[in-house]
Amino acid sequence: MNIRKYSRLIIIGAALIALAFVLFWSFAPRPVPVDFGEVLRRKMTVTIDEEARTRVHDSYMVSAPISGRLLRVDAEAGDEVIGGDTVIARMQAAPPSAIDRRTREQAEATVRTAQAALNAARSDFARVRADLALAESDLTRLTPLADIGAISRSDLDLAERQKRAADAAVETARATISAREAELAQAQALLIEFRSDDESLTVQESTIPLTAPITGRVLRVVQESETLVTAGESILEIGDVAGDLEVLAELLSTDAVQVSVGDRVIISNWGGPEDLEGVVSRIEPWGFTKYSALGVEEQRVNTIIRFTGLPERLNALGHGYRVEVGIVIWESDDALTVPSSALFRDQSGWAVFVVEDGKARYTPVDVSQNNGDLAAISNGLSENQTVILYPGPTIEDGVSVTARSEG
Repeated sequence: MNIRKYSRLIIIGAALIALAFVLFWSFAPRPVPVDFGEVLRRKMTVTIDEEARTRVHDSYMVSAPISGRLLRVDAEAGDEVIGGDTVIARMQAAPPSAIDRRTREQAEATVRTAQAALNAARSDFARVRADLALAESDLTRLTPLADIGAISRSDLDLAERQKRAADAAVETARATISAREAELAQAQALLIEFRSDDESLTVQESTIPLTAPITGRVLRVVQESETLVTAGESILEIGDVAGDLEVLAELLSTDAVQVSVGDRVIISNWGGPEDLEGVVSRIEPWGFTKYSALGVEEQRVNTIIRFTGLPERLNALGHGYRVEVGIVIWESDDALTVPSSALFRDQSGWAVFVVEDGKARYTPVDVSQNNGDLAAISNGLSENQTVILYPGPTIEDGVSVTARSEG
């Protein structure tokens, strides 16, 4: 009986021990699975990234020099032109427009008035010529008489004055006729209008050639079809895409103050296999308001970027093409870096969890630069240390951690 009793006690004790082990194993703290990162020295750059577009710095808009008829423009966008040589468009003087009956009657009345004035001027011219002939005859008759003393000297002087007055009257009458003829021509011009049966319009008049102002390519044709244009109306735009192309980036004003003229620029996502290089050439001092796609009001600043080391493939770009720019505001070839995902805010500073002997150790750090992917550490970490990425609320100082399984 005693043996059986002891056997049962042994079995019960073993079961209690096994249960205690299971409970201890179930509730004992386990290492928290986390992602690890390393503190390494590497090349690091900090950039201000923004969408941008290309443009020709000095584009030339060719406009109509006079009002007239623009003949059909044969030039097309992309055509190469030579400054001062290539004819890009032709113009003709505009034909007179049709006039209504009322305007015609008024013009015909003006012509009749001008014709009458001309006839009166011609009649007056005939009269003053007769007066001149009489004055010349009197002077010719009185001159010998004055020489022999038959008449007084004052009578001869009077005859000479009358002759000079007659000469002046003739010149005045001749000028009046010229003025009346001009008035008649002006009045007759009011009657000129476009008529389909006018033989003078069937012959093409000489055209005015418009030549390219610079050597380059046609960027766009504003007016292609034949039409009537006014002086100053735009016809087409020309620019030197190969040698005068630049990039325009509209930076936030808070980003623009961090950029300086001469900063290196990485131009990417332009469609080519490799990134292009550029440099900031100008930051405009005038900011402007622009609304984002979400309707947020933003202050933007135009920043001009010039290409450097232009490769041959740049010829594929044109005016108004979309690109992405990264303006380098800080870079180092040997920066002590840590993944940005390892950082977390601790009051007014930054901190990370360093892994030592399988446990998380809270470590404050000083961050000098951060590009969103890597952070440059100036104090608090050493090279080759292991840190915890994306530390959650379960990670505390002294907590055991283990690497998260890939599965």
